[in-house]
Amino acid sequence: MEEITDIIVIGAGPAGLSAAINGITRGKTVKLLTNTESYLAKAERVDNYLGFHKIDGQAMMKAFTEHAEAMGATVETGKVSNIFPMKKQFLVNFGGDILTARTVVLATGVAKTKAIRGEQELLGKGVSYCATCDGMLYRGKKVAVYGLAEDAVEEANYLHEIGVLVTFIAAKERPEGLHDAIGFIRGSVVEIQGEANVRSIRYKAPGTKGEETALEAEGIFILQNSIAPTALIDGLAMENGYVAVDRHMATNIPGLYAAGDCTGLPLQIAKAVGEGLVAAQQAAKYIDEKKAQSNKEEK
Repeated sequence: MEEITDIIVIGAGPAGLSAAINGITRGKTVKLLTNTESYLAKAERVDNYLGFHKIDGQAMMKAFTEHAEAMGATVETGKVSNIFPMKKQFLVNFGGDILTARTVVLATGVAKTKAIRGEQELLGKGVSYCATCDGMLYRGKKVAVYGLAEDAVEEANYLHEIGVLVTFIAAKERPEGLHDAIGFIRGSVVEIQGEANVRSIRYKAPGTKGEETALEAEGIFILQNSIAPTALIDGLAMENGYVAVDRHMATNIPGLYAAGDCTGLPLQIAKAVGEGLVAAQQAAKYIDEKKAQSNKEEK
């Protein structure tokens, strides 16, 4: 069984890297997980971060990452699909593998994709974000794969190989590499329908002037690079579309912290770095307090 990690940080932008560095400096074990490149890497020029002047985002991210790696942090690339808070730890579904952590820091940035109608209501009832995690549940069943990420074709092919009846939906033309036996629809998913479970998908095809078409399906895999925090963990409190935190970057779920753009305005590097520091410090403090409490109870 894999040893429990003190702090799992989800996201490797400025907030996540800052959290990883500060968790390590406080003697905690840290895993740094990411699925997407930080938006900062695409910035043409940054002038408002103290100590850096007339630097492009890619160079700044390189400096941040090198600093974190020098401190012992290693960025692991993959998709976090779910976070499950347990009594004394968290279970994190990372690409189908279950990792355990004493605390978690969300540094996911801002999810670019808005939730589809019915997505939240049917999450876990036919809506999934990970084909390799949940695919075996749908063998012999009709599902839709909504391809919004680079690895969507690979995951759709995997579903087909294990006997799932797949229809691939994407806004652009049929992607290269998609298995010939997989059906393809060009369009955008606008609604997921069902009560106890998913029963159909509604989509809009290009040039149809808003007309919606129904597709019978018992499940849908929404494969995108970024997942909204509320889809990652059940019961997470939000405020104005952002993760609600206190001044210690603590969420409403004990042991879960958040930092950076996912906590709200201003969406600035300095704020993200500072919040990452606070989140890691508080996560370390939470771990130490829990350990002290446990030792006291044993005596």
